[in-house]
Amino acid sequence: MATTATPMGAEPVGTLSASGSFTGKVRHVKIASGYNTAIFYGDFAKLVAAGTAEKSDITTAVVAGTVGIFVGCAYTDPSTGQKTFNQQWPAGTVASDAVAYIVDDPKLVFQMQGDGSIAQTGLGNNVQAISTAGSTSIGRSKNALDASSIATTNTFPLRIVDFVDGPTSAVGDSFTDCIVTWLPGSHAYDTALGV
Repeated sequence: MATTATPMGAEPVGTLSASGSFTGKVRHVKIASGYNTAIFYGDFAKLVAAGTAEKSDITTAVVAGTVGIFVGCAYTDPSTGQKTFNQQWPAGTVASDAVAYIVDDPKLVFQMQGDGSIAQTGLGNNVQAISTAGSTSIGRSKNALDASSIATTNTFPLRIVDFVDGPTSAVGDSFTDCIVTWLPGSHAYDTALGV
């Protein structure tokens, strides 16, 4: 049972598209050299006008340009001169070849933990997220679902489509693990407005 708060951000687990797989749906998007915000595996990512990727702090509503989930990056480490693959972007890294790996399928489904108990009645409803700093020791996001925000509100960014039911998680646990997807219009590829 999920009785301990262990949020790990958004973990891609599948897709609602006909292919049934998100294999090959990871896009490489440049990160601006010196971008001064840390990004962790499981954080939401957005495209900005410069044509680069940045962290997207999705909380109570849609964030313009949000295209997916950050699952790592590559860059030449300025202190060693070596090509480095990392599941977190260290804030302020100066590297002209930095790229983010972003799972950008608009039909992606991903697992997220609630910051509290979520009942069966949450299924099919919309939900907000809580955006917090990630863990530098393990390189993971600490974002979670806001369990108190579940509603039919059409301006929320995410929708609960399933629950994780297994040996360590069940519906209504103290910190319920859910399967969520983008609310229609939340993903940049599903909107008419460019970045």
